[in-house]
Amino acid sequence: MFSKIEIVPRWIIFAIDICLSVIALLLAEVISKNFNITSIDFQTLYQSALSVIVVNSIVFCILKTYAGIVRYTSAQDSVKILGSVLLSAFLIFILNAVLVTLYGHTLISFTTLVNFTLFSFLILTAYRMMAKSAFLFFKHAKIDKRRVIIYGAGEAGLVTKRTFDHDPKTNKKIVAFVDDDDRKIGKTVNGIIIKPATELDGIINSKEVDELIFASYSIPATRKNQIVDLCLDKGIRVLNIPPPEVLTKPNISPKLIHKINIEDLLDRKPIRMDMQGIGAELKGKRVLVSGAAGSIGSEIVRQLTKFETALIIILDQSETALHNLSLEMSEHKSGSNVHAFIGDVKDSGRMAFLFSHFKPQYVYHAAAYKHVPLMEDNPAESVKTNVLGTKTMADLAVKHNVEKFVMISTDKAVNPTNIMGACKRIAEIYVQSLNNTPTALGTRFITTRFGNVLGSNGSVIPRFKQQIERGGPVTVTHPDITRYFMTIPEACQLVLEAGYMGKGGEIFIFDMGKSVKIADLAKRMIQLAGMEPNKDIQISYSGLRPGEKLYEELLNDNENTLPTHHEKIMIGKVREYVFEEVEKEVISLISDAIVNDNRRVVLKMKRLVPEFKSKNSKFEELDHLLENEISTIIPGDIHNSDKLA
Repeated sequence: MFSKIEIVPRWIIFAIDICLSVIALLLAEVISKNFNITSIDFQTLYQSALSVIVVNSIVFCILKTYAGIVRYTSAQDSVKILGSVLLSAFLIFILNAVLVTLYGHTLISFTTLVNFTLFSFLILTAYRMMAKSAFLFFKHAKIDKRRVIIYGAGEAGLVTKRTFDHDPKTNKKIVAFVDDDDRKIGKTVNGIIIKPATELDGIINSKEVDELIFASYSIPATRKNQIVDLCLDKGIRVLNIPPPEVLTKPNISPKLIHKINIEDLLDRKPIRMDMQGIGAELKGKRVLVSGAAGSIGSEIVRQLTKFETALIIILDQSETALHNLSLEMSEHKSGSNVHAFIGDVKDSGRMAFLFSHFKPQYVYHAAAYKHVPLMEDNPAESVKTNVLGTKTMADLAVKHNVEKFVMISTDKAVNPTNIMGACKRIAEIYVQSLNNTPTALGTRFITTRFGNVLGSNGSVIPRFKQQIERGGPVTVTHPDITRYFMTIPEACQLVLEAGYMGKGGEIFIFDMGKSVKIADLAKRMIQLAGMEPNKDIQISYSGLRPGEKLYEELLNDNENTLPTHHEKIMIGKVREYVFEEVEKEVISLISDAIVNDNRRVVLKMKRLVPEFKSKNSKFEELDHLLENEISTIIPGDIHNSDKLA
């Protein structure tokens, strides 16, 4: 019935408004005569009606009171009607004054005019509200409608309800609002009573609820998890509203109110950023982002567009991904100063052209190979990109007087057990030692180190989602494996903040919160998909992959970090190296990588980073060869360069 509803032509609404205005005049005249119809001068009434038709036609056309869709009438429409009625009354009053001056009589008495104004507003508003109520009644009369609770009775909750009310294809009925704010309890929103959140269990049972929608951005993660647990136990589907910048757009689609994601349930508090300080530092600057088409790089670009930079150069070797990011940026007004540049960070000639042509003043180096098992099978390629690529970019930054160079590292660089983590640690050592050389005094090198980010390309959550959609099984490497997680926007905000506060030579470590058991994560995602773990979707354990740890280390305890003014950012106390010795060893390592001598590459990596001990890897045999060998860059270096005595 409501799958496709034709909108009534505007001229019909206009005609109805004019007719109802005349009826309002008749009622006003009858009341002014104390319901004595015989005392009405119909000749004068006829002239009055003509004047009302003419005046209201002009006013309605100017204010376009007929332009709104009647079934979506809102308070704004009522204000517009009130304005048009008052303007019409004023014009008729002026017309009366002119007639009194010229002919000594009026068309409409003052009492009739006041009553006419009141009745016009009431009638024009009432018929719209009645039409809206009738539409909603028949729309909600569907037999197969889903009964919904909206959790959150604030502005977001009201917008959520209106979104469903305004979409004829939506088959939902809002049966209750629920809120934690005691001040709202017992009040109504569009005729629906606001219930206390403490009674949610009883409301779900009494209302036979099918869905619950989170319509608040301030619900604590712990509380949200409790509610989700309750809903999942009762077989209720849980939905979430889109971000505020999406929800506030006009004509939002109900399809944007989506199933709740695992990311929405993590206990991650909003990041406090010094937007003013970062903005002042980046204002008018040319900024280069390498690896810009990746998960971290692209979000850094999005964050940078909030500031008044002169130019943002987005660098990546992936043509399609870079093209997609470029298109995304072109849709924003701040994207006009974004320039896409295809290139590989280990291509020194191409990178030299980039630096000499664009002369970047700030560099965010996010380009890297990150997948542990792949890098374990391809050590030389890992060194070429993660070490040579970083060296190339860092050397050019010094040569072209870049003001700040911010390198994105990983928690896998701490006591590395795999090729990828060891490569990132060597890259950290290189830029950190380069920072202390006389030739690099004009460039400040800063390293940021954090753990896994939710939803990044190839990460565990997208993979679990794909496996669940295929019907399983969901594969976890080990029942006890844990990881630290943060959201991509959160990680990138901290990168910008650390880059701003860095003075040069620091390795900033982010507070990743509590570690998450991957098996529990898999179970939760299956439940959120409306299925039961190990019944509808099986969880299988494949064993640890080459180079993989059970537990990641963040180096974020008081013994090994220094605090900063930001509660989520710390400075790692790491050993300093002599650049000339580091450079010599790194060049030798790169030479072996270029000729693809994987064994020599890994052996040199282990000598460069003594704490690098392979796990579940074919390179464990090299650790045995080095057991009695003390060979480090700096004589006397301890076997954990991140942990100082």
